[in-house]
Amino acid sequence: MQAPIIAVIAGMIRENPETISLGQGVVHYGPPKEAVKAMKEYWSNGENHKYLHVEGIPALLEVIRSKLSADNGIKSTKESRVVVTAGSNMGFVNAILAIADPGDEIILLSPYYFNHEMAVGLASAKPVVVPAGLDYQPRLDLLSWAVSPRTRAIVTISPNNPTGAVYSQETLRGVNDLCRERGIYHISDEAYEYFTYDGARHFSPGSIEGAAHHTISLFSLSKSYGFASWRVGYMVIPEHLGEAVRKIQDTILICPPGIGQYAALGALKRGPKYVHKQVAGIERVRKLVLDSLRKLGDRVTVPETRGAFYFLVRVHTDLEDMALVRRLIEQHRVAVIPGATFGLREGCYLRVSYGAMTRQTVVEGIGRLVDGLQALEQHG
Repeated sequence: MQAPIIAVIAGMIRENPETISLGQGVVHYGPPKEAVKAMKEYWSNGENHKYLHVEGIPALLEVIRSKLSADNGIKSTKESRVVVTAGSNMGFVNAILAIADPGDEIILLSPYYFNHEMAVGLASAKPVVVPAGLDYQPRLDLLSWAVSPRTRAIVTISPNNPTGAVYSQETLRGVNDLCRERGIYHISDEAYEYFTYDGARHFSPGSIEGAAHHTISLFSLSKSYGFASWRVGYMVIPEHLGEAVRKIQDTILICPPGIGQYAALGALKRGPKYVHKQVAGIERVRKLVLDSLRKLGDRVTVPETRGAFYFLVRVHTDLEDMALVRRLIEQHRVAVIPGATFGLREGCYLRVSYGAMTRQTVVEGIGRLVDGLQALEQHG
Protein backbone atom coordinates (compact mmCIF):
# COMPACT_ATOMS: atom_id res chain seq x y z
CA MET A 1 0.00 0.00 0.00
CA GLN A 2 1.38 3.41 -0.95
CA ALA A 3 2.10 6.04 1.69
CA PRO A 4 -0.58 8.76 2.00
CA ILE A 5 0.70 11.28 -0.54
CA ILE A 6 -1.02 14.29 1.04
CA ALA A 7 0.92 13.71 4.27
CA VAL A 8 4.18 13.25 2.32
CA ILE A 9 3.71 16.52 0.42
CA ALA A 10 2.65 18.31 3.62
CA GLY A 11 5.94 17.30 5.20
CA MET A 12 7.86 18.75 2.25
CA ILE A 13 5.86 21.97 2.52
CA ARG A 14 6.76 22.29 6.21
CA GLU A 15 10.43 21.98 5.30
CA ASN A 16 10.05 24.79 2.76
CA PRO A 17 8.21 27.71 4.41
CA GLU A 18 6.02 30.03 2.33
CA THR A 19 5.22 27.27 -0.17
CA ILE A 20 1.81 27.74 -1.81
CA SER A 21 -0.10 24.46 -2.08
CA LEU A 22 -1.91 23.50 -5.27
CA GLY A 23 -2.01 19.97 -3.93
CA GLN A 24 -4.71 18.94 -1.50
CA GLY A 25 -8.30 18.81 -2.75
CA VAL A 26 -10.05 21.25 -0.45
CA VAL A 27 -12.15 24.37 -0.96
CA HIS A 28 -11.27 27.82 0.31
CA TYR A 29 -14.60 28.40 2.10
CA GLY A 30 -16.16 26.93 5.22
CA PRO A 31 -19.64 25.74 6.20
CA PRO A 32 -22.67 28.05 6.03
CA LYS A 33 -23.83 29.82 9.21
CA GLU A 34 -26.81 27.46 9.36
CA ALA A 35 -24.38 24.63 10.16
CA VAL A 36 -23.03 26.49 13.18
CA LYS A 37 -26.53 27.40 14.32
CA ALA A 38 -27.67 23.77 14.16
CA MET A 39 -24.84 22.75 16.48
CA LYS A 40 -26.49 24.70 19.31
CA GLU A 41 -29.32 22.15 19.25
CA TYR A 42 -26.74 19.41 19.64
CA TRP A 43 -25.42 20.96 22.85
CA SER A 44 -28.92 21.49 24.26
CA ASN A 45 -29.61 17.76 24.59
CA GLY A 46 -27.42 15.76 26.94
CA GLU A 47 -28.41 12.51 25.22
CA ASN A 48 -26.37 13.62 22.19
CA HIS A 49 -23.15 13.02 24.12
CA LYS A 50 -23.90 9.30 24.22
CA TYR A 51 -23.63 6.90 21.30
CA LEU A 52 -26.14 7.74 18.58
CA HIS A 53 -27.67 5.65 15.78
CA VAL A 54 -25.15 3.55 13.85
CA GLU A 55 -26.60 4.65 10.50
CA GLY A 56 -27.14 8.33 11.37
CA ILE A 57 -29.63 10.42 13.31
CA PRO A 58 -33.20 10.21 11.93
CA ALA A 59 -33.53 13.95 11.27
CA LEU A 60 -30.41 13.98 9.08
CA LEU A 61 -31.44 10.82 7.22
CA GLU A 62 -34.78 12.45 6.40
CA VAL A 63 -33.13 15.59 5.01
CA ILE A 64 -30.67 13.48 3.00
CA ARG A 65 -33.50 11.50 1.41
CA SER A 66 -35.20 14.74 0.38
CA LYS A 67 -31.92 16.05 -1.07
CA LEU A 68 -31.30 12.83 -3.00
CA SER A 69 -34.75 13.02 -4.53
CA ALA A 70 -34.51 16.71 -5.45
CA ASP A 71 -30.89 16.94 -6.61
CA ASN A 72 -30.01 13.43 -7.76
CA GLY A 73 -33.27 11.83 -8.81
CA ILE A 74 -32.64 9.00 -6.34
CA LYS A 75 -35.94 8.06 -4.74
CA SER A 76 -36.32 6.32 -1.39
CA THR A 77 -37.61 2.78 -1.87
CA LYS A 78 -37.70 -0.49 0.04
CA GLU A 79 -34.83 -1.67 -2.16
CA SER A 80 -32.32 0.87 -0.83
CA ARG A 81 -30.99 2.30 2.42
CA VAL A 82 -29.22 5.56 3.33
CA VAL A 83 -26.31 5.42 5.78
CA VAL A 84 -24.48 8.47 7.19
CA THR A 85 -20.71 7.92 7.18
CA ALA A 86 -17.54 9.66 8.33
CA GLY A 87 -16.98 11.15 4.87
CA SER A 88 -17.36 9.33 1.57
CA ASN A 89 -13.96 7.68 2.10
CA MET A 90 -15.52 5.67 4.91
CA GLY A 91 -18.49 4.96 2.68
CA PHE A 92 -16.11 3.43 0.16
CA VAL A 93 -14.41 1.28 2.81
CA ASN A 94 -17.83 0.15 4.05
CA ALA A 95 -18.80 -0.84 0.50
CA ILE A 96 -15.61 -2.77 -0.26
CA LEU A 97 -15.68 -4.69 3.03
CA ALA A 98 -19.35 -5.51 2.49
CA ILE A 99 -19.04 -6.90 -1.04
CA ALA A 100 -15.50 -8.29 -1.41
CA ASP A 101 -13.66 -11.27 0.04
CA PRO A 102 -9.85 -11.51 -0.03
CA GLY A 103 -8.72 -12.04 -3.62
CA ASP A 104 -11.88 -10.58 -5.18
CA GLU A 105 -11.38 -7.89 -7.82
CA ILE A 106 -12.51 -4.27 -7.91
CA ILE A 107 -12.20 -2.44 -11.24
CA LEU A 108 -10.78 1.09 -10.99
CA LEU A 109 -10.39 3.52 -13.86
CA SER A 110 -6.91 4.93 -14.40
CA PRO A 111 -6.02 7.48 -13.26
CA TYR A 112 -7.70 6.43 -10.02
CA TYR A 113 -8.30 8.18 -6.70
CA PHE A 114 -5.47 6.91 -4.51
CA ASN A 115 -7.62 6.31 -1.41
CA HIS A 116 -9.80 3.94 -3.45
CA GLU A 117 -6.81 1.86 -4.48
CA MET A 118 -5.54 1.86 -0.90
CA ALA A 119 -8.93 0.76 0.48
CA VAL A 120 -9.13 -2.16 -1.94
CA GLY A 121 -5.69 -3.31 -0.79
CA LEU A 122 -6.68 -2.85 2.85
CA ALA A 123 -9.51 -5.33 2.29
CA SER A 124 -7.05 -7.84 0.76
CA ALA A 125 -8.91 -7.49 -2.53
CA LYS A 126 -7.24 -6.84 -5.88
CA PRO A 127 -7.52 -3.55 -7.77
CA VAL A 128 -7.86 -4.15 -11.51
CA VAL A 129 -6.87 -0.92 -13.24
CA VAL A 130 -8.47 -0.10 -16.59
CA PRO A 131 -7.25 2.94 -18.54
CA ALA A 132 -9.74 5.65 -19.41
CA GLY A 133 -9.94 7.12 -22.90
CA LEU A 134 -7.99 10.11 -24.18
CA ASP A 135 -10.65 12.46 -22.80
CA TYR A 136 -10.60 10.57 -19.49
CA GLN A 137 -14.02 9.06 -20.20
CA PRO A 138 -14.58 5.36 -19.37
CA ARG A 139 -14.32 2.94 -22.27
CA LEU A 140 -17.07 0.36 -22.00
CA ASP A 141 -15.25 -2.12 -24.21
CA LEU A 142 -12.22 -2.17 -21.90
CA LEU A 143 -14.38 -2.36 -18.78
CA SER A 144 -16.35 -5.28 -20.20
CA TRP A 145 -13.13 -7.10 -21.10
CA ALA A 146 -11.77 -6.58 -17.57
CA VAL A 147 -14.72 -8.23 -15.80
CA SER A 148 -13.81 -11.70 -14.53
CA PRO A 149 -15.51 -14.31 -12.29
CA ARG A 150 -13.79 -12.62 -9.30
CA THR A 151 -15.00 -9.10 -10.14
CA ARG A 152 -17.26 -7.58 -7.50
CA ALA A 153 -17.61 -3.96 -8.66
CA ILE A 154 -16.71 -1.23 -11.12
CA VAL A 155 -15.91 2.15 -9.55
CA THR A 156 -16.65 5.47 -11.24
CA ILE A 157 -15.94 8.98 -9.96
CA SER A 158 -17.81 11.79 -11.67
CA PRO A 159 -16.94 14.63 -11.57
CA ASN A 160 -13.56 13.01 -11.39
CA ASN A 161 -10.63 13.18 -9.04
CA PRO A 162 -7.87 13.56 -10.28
CA THR A 163 -8.79 14.53 -13.85
CA GLY A 164 -11.80 16.83 -13.47
CA ALA A 165 -13.66 14.86 -16.15
CA VAL A 166 -17.46 14.79 -15.99
CA TYR A 167 -18.83 11.50 -17.32
CA SER A 168 -21.76 11.74 -19.69
CA GLN A 169 -25.15 10.33 -18.74
CA GLU A 170 -24.87 7.92 -21.67
CA THR A 171 -21.53 6.60 -20.42
CA LEU A 172 -22.69 6.17 -16.83
CA ARG A 173 -25.83 4.39 -17.99
CA GLY A 174 -23.61 2.10 -20.03
CA VAL A 175 -21.43 1.27 -17.02
CA ASN A 176 -24.49 0.70 -14.85
CA ASP A 177 -26.05 -1.59 -17.45
CA LEU A 178 -22.80 -3.54 -17.72
CA CYS A 179 -22.78 -4.07 -13.94
CA ARG A 180 -26.40 -5.21 -13.95
CA GLU A 181 -25.77 -7.63 -16.82
CA ARG A 182 -22.66 -9.15 -15.18
CA GLY A 183 -24.16 -9.36 -11.69
CA ILE A 184 -21.68 -6.95 -10.07
CA TYR A 185 -21.99 -3.62 -8.26
CA HIS A 186 -21.56 -0.13 -9.64
CA ILE A 187 -19.88 2.06 -6.99
CA SER A 188 -20.53 5.68 -7.96
CA ASP A 189 -18.44 8.26 -6.07
CA GLU A 190 -20.18 11.64 -6.39
CA ALA A 191 -18.26 13.78 -3.89
CA TYR A 192 -17.90 16.58 -6.48
CA GLU A 193 -21.51 16.52 -7.69
CA TYR A 194 -21.98 20.31 -7.64
CA PHE A 195 -18.64 21.23 -9.22
CA THR A 196 -19.35 21.40 -12.95
CA TYR A 197 -18.59 24.14 -15.49
CA ASP A 198 -19.19 25.24 -19.09
CA GLY A 199 -22.55 23.50 -19.39
CA ALA A 200 -21.44 20.12 -18.02
CA ARG A 201 -24.12 18.33 -15.95
CA HIS A 202 -23.76 15.79 -13.20
CA PHE A 203 -25.71 12.54 -13.43
CA SER A 204 -26.35 10.01 -10.63
CA PRO A 205 -26.48 6.37 -11.82
CA GLY A 206 -28.56 5.56 -8.75
CA SER A 207 -31.45 7.41 -10.39
CA ILE A 208 -31.70 4.84 -13.20
CA GLU A 209 -34.84 2.73 -13.02
CA GLY A 210 -33.99 -0.69 -11.62
CA ALA A 211 -30.49 0.38 -10.47
CA ALA A 212 -31.12 0.26 -6.72
CA HIS A 213 -30.32 -3.46 -6.44
CA HIS A 214 -26.74 -3.15 -7.75
CA THR A 215 -25.72 0.51 -7.31
CA ILE A 216 -23.80 1.99 -4.37
CA SER A 217 -23.79 5.80 -4.40
CA LEU A 218 -21.32 7.79 -2.28
CA PHE A 219 -21.70 11.45 -1.31
CA SER A 220 -19.80 13.92 0.86
CA LEU A 221 -20.19 17.33 2.47
CA SER A 222 -16.40 17.78 2.59
CA LYS A 223 -16.16 19.67 -0.69
CA SER A 224 -19.60 21.13 -1.31
CA TYR A 225 -20.20 22.60 2.15
CA GLY A 226 -16.57 23.11 3.26
CA PHE A 227 -16.78 20.26 5.78
CA ALA A 228 -13.41 18.59 5.13
CA SER A 229 -12.36 18.03 8.75
CA TRP A 230 -15.91 17.38 10.00
CA ARG A 231 -15.93 13.99 8.23
CA VAL A 232 -19.57 13.78 7.20
CA GLY A 233 -20.79 11.89 4.15
CA TYR A 234 -23.47 9.38 3.26
CA MET A 235 -24.06 6.38 1.06
CA VAL A 236 -27.06 4.87 -0.68
CA ILE A 237 -26.81 1.09 -0.71
CA PRO A 238 -28.96 -1.83 -1.82
CA GLU A 239 -31.11 -2.95 1.10
CA HIS A 240 -29.55 -6.43 1.02
CA LEU A 241 -26.20 -4.88 2.02
CA GLY A 242 -27.73 -3.04 4.96
CA GLU A 243 -26.88 -5.55 7.68
CA ALA A 244 -23.29 -6.02 6.46
CA VAL A 245 -22.65 -2.26 6.30
CA ARG A 246 -24.23 -1.83 9.72
CA LYS A 247 -21.82 -4.41 11.20
CA ILE A 248 -18.81 -2.79 9.50
CA GLN A 249 -19.68 0.74 10.58
CA ASP A 250 -20.45 -0.33 14.15
CA THR A 251 -17.07 -2.10 14.32
CA ILE A 252 -15.00 0.76 12.91
CA LEU A 253 -16.90 3.84 14.04
CA ILE A 254 -19.89 2.86 16.24
CA CYS A 255 -21.71 5.95 14.95
CA PRO A 256 -20.91 9.04 12.85
CA PRO A 257 -19.79 11.96 15.06
CA GLY A 258 -22.94 13.55 16.50
CA ILE A 259 -21.89 17.18 16.38
CA GLY A 260 -20.91 16.83 12.73
CA GLN A 261 -24.29 15.30 11.92
CA TYR A 262 -26.08 18.27 13.45
CA ALA A 263 -23.86 20.65 11.48
CA ALA A 264 -24.65 18.67 8.33
CA LEU A 265 -28.35 18.92 9.12
CA GLY A 266 -28.09 22.71 9.18
CA ALA A 267 -26.01 22.85 6.00
CA LEU A 268 -28.34 20.62 4.00
CA LYS A 269 -31.35 22.61 5.16
CA ARG A 270 -29.58 25.71 3.78
CA GLY A 271 -29.39 23.78 0.53
CA PRO A 272 -27.42 23.87 -2.71
CA LYS A 273 -27.88 27.61 -3.31
CA TYR A 274 -25.02 28.11 -0.85
CA VAL A 275 -22.83 25.73 -2.83
CA HIS A 276 -23.74 27.20 -6.22
CA LYS A 277 -22.64 30.66 -5.05
CA GLN A 278 -19.25 29.29 -3.97
CA VAL A 279 -18.81 27.26 -7.17
CA ALA A 280 -19.34 30.41 -9.24
CA GLY A 281 -16.24 31.88 -7.59
CA ILE A 282 -14.24 28.69 -8.15
CA GLU A 283 -15.26 28.77 -11.81
CA ARG A 284 -13.63 32.19 -12.18
CA VAL A 285 -10.47 30.85 -10.54
CA ARG A 286 -10.58 27.86 -12.90
CA LYS A 287 -10.47 30.16 -15.91
CA LEU A 288 -7.43 32.01 -14.55
CA VAL A 289 -5.62 28.71 -13.95
CA LEU A 290 -6.47 27.38 -17.40
CA ASP A 291 -5.36 30.62 -19.10
CA SER A 292 -2.06 30.53 -17.19
CA LEU A 293 -1.35 26.89 -18.05
CA ARG A 294 -2.01 27.59 -21.71
CA LYS A 295 0.93 30.03 -21.67
CA LEU A 296 3.20 27.01 -21.37
CA GLY A 297 2.34 25.95 -24.91
CA ASP A 298 3.69 22.58 -25.97
CA ARG A 299 5.65 22.13 -22.74
CA VAL A 300 2.50 20.61 -21.27
CA THR A 301 -0.73 18.90 -22.29
CA VAL A 302 -3.78 20.12 -20.35
CA PRO A 303 -7.08 18.35 -21.14
CA GLU A 304 -9.81 20.96 -20.58
CA THR A 305 -12.06 18.94 -18.30
CA ARG A 306 -15.21 20.50 -16.87
CA GLY A 307 -15.63 19.32 -13.31
CA ALA A 308 -14.30 19.09 -9.74
CA PHE A 309 -11.42 21.55 -9.20
CA TYR A 310 -8.48 19.78 -10.78
CA PHE A 311 -6.44 19.76 -13.94
CA LEU A 312 -4.26 16.72 -14.62
CA VAL A 313 -1.30 18.15 -16.50
CA ARG A 314 1.16 16.09 -18.52
CA VAL A 315 4.58 17.71 -18.48
CA HIS A 316 6.83 16.91 -21.44
CA THR A 317 10.05 16.24 -19.57
CA ASP A 318 12.35 13.34 -18.81
CA LEU A 319 12.11 14.05 -15.08
CA GLU A 320 10.15 11.65 -12.90
CA ASP A 321 7.06 13.27 -11.46
CA MET A 322 8.16 13.08 -7.81
CA ALA A 323 11.52 14.63 -8.68
CA LEU A 324 9.69 17.46 -10.42
CA VAL A 325 7.36 17.94 -7.46
CA ARG A 326 10.34 18.20 -5.12
CA ARG A 327 12.02 20.72 -7.41
CA LEU A 328 8.89 22.85 -7.65
CA ILE A 329 8.61 22.94 -3.85
CA GLU A 330 12.26 23.56 -3.07
CA GLN A 331 13.07 26.00 -5.87
CA HIS A 332 9.74 27.68 -6.65
CA ARG A 333 7.75 27.27 -3.42
CA VAL A 334 4.69 25.70 -5.04
CA ALA A 335 3.31 22.21 -4.35
CA VAL A 336 1.34 19.84 -6.60
CA ILE A 337 0.62 16.09 -6.50
CA PRO A 338 2.59 13.60 -8.65
CA GLY A 339 0.66 11.50 -11.15
CA ALA A 340 2.20 8.21 -10.01
CA THR A 341 0.06 8.29 -6.87
CA PHE A 342 -3.00 8.06 -9.16
CA GLY A 343 -1.58 5.04 -10.98
CA LEU A 344 0.10 6.89 -13.88
CA ARG A 345 3.46 5.15 -14.24
CA GLU A 346 4.44 6.34 -17.72
CA GLY A 347 5.15 9.99 -18.39
CA CYS A 348 5.27 12.91 -15.98
CA TYR A 349 1.85 14.01 -14.70
CA LEU A 350 0.91 16.58 -12.07
CA ARG A 351 -2.48 17.15 -10.45
CA VAL A 352 -3.13 20.85 -10.01
CA SER A 353 -5.86 21.67 -7.47
CA TYR A 354 -7.39 25.14 -7.48
CA GLY A 355 -10.35 24.75 -5.08
CA ALA A 356 -8.44 26.19 -2.11
CA MET A 357 -7.45 29.30 -4.05
CA THR A 358 -9.28 32.62 -4.17
CA ARG A 359 -9.06 34.97 -7.13
CA GLN A 360 -6.55 37.03 -5.18
CA THR A 361 -4.21 34.16 -4.26
CA VAL A 362 -4.36 32.03 -7.39
CA VAL A 363 -2.31 34.47 -9.47
CA GLU A 364 0.73 34.03 -7.23
CA GLY A 365 0.38 30.26 -6.86
CA ILE A 366 -0.19 29.41 -10.50
CA GLY A 367 2.47 31.98 -11.46
CA ARG A 368 5.05 30.06 -9.45
CA LEU A 369 4.00 26.81 -11.10
CA VAL A 370 4.27 28.27 -14.59
CA ASP A 371 7.69 29.73 -13.78
CA GLY A 372 8.86 26.38 -12.45
CA LEU A 373 7.70 24.48 -15.53
CA GLN A 374 9.16 27.08 -17.88
CA ALA A 375 12.49 26.70 -16.10
CA LEU A 376 12.60 23.03 -17.05
CA GLU A 377 13.63 23.99 -20.55
CA GLN A 378 16.95 25.20 -19.18
CA HIS A 379 17.63 21.79 -17.66
CA GLY A 380 17.11 19.79 -20.82
